[in-house]
Amino acid sequence: MKAILLCGALLFSGLMQAAETGILHPKLEPLRPYLNQHWQGDLTQPGATEKVIDRSFWSRALNGQAIKTVHSINDGQYGGESFIFWDESKQSLAYYYFTTAGFYTHGTMEFNSNIGEIIALEQVENNQNGITQVKSFSRIMPDGTMETKSSYLQNGSWVEGHSATYQPVAQQQIIFK
Repeated sequence: MKAILLCGALLFSGLMQAAETGILHPKLEPLRPYLNQHWQGDLTQPGATEKVIDRSFWSRALNGQAIKTVHSINDGQYGGESFIFWDESKQSLAYYYFTTAGFYTHGTMEFNSNIGEIIALEQVENNQNGITQVKSFSRIMPDGTMETKSSYLQNGSWVEGHSATYQPVAQQQIIFK
């Protein structure tokens, strides 16, 4: 009887540990270091008078079959939500990003394990500024910060987008208006 109880306790303990760490689809595992962390980055352009602060949070979603990201710039001035998942037909990580500005994007991403970098290419739908594609790069640095940079295909030409260094911060509310 004690052996059965011990086995049951060990099984329960193992299940609790799996729930705490959050099982992910195997193709999402390289993104685990981004999860359950609140991030804050300064997107203020040089010479601008108003600060542009982006706050985000990445989390496990849909029983580990997806990763959800939410972010908000200047407490709801602009924001969006993404779902990243493994697309079996494309044999690639894929995602959809929906924004408070009324446009959305969809794309694919890959993880370069040699340098720990996420490389994403997305198609933009319904953008009022003529942006039709975005290419972005993100990685967690040895000091724990996250660096991002992007470029946009706008009116037929690639232009430099934003870049930022995000700091891990204490839990904070992601605000939408």
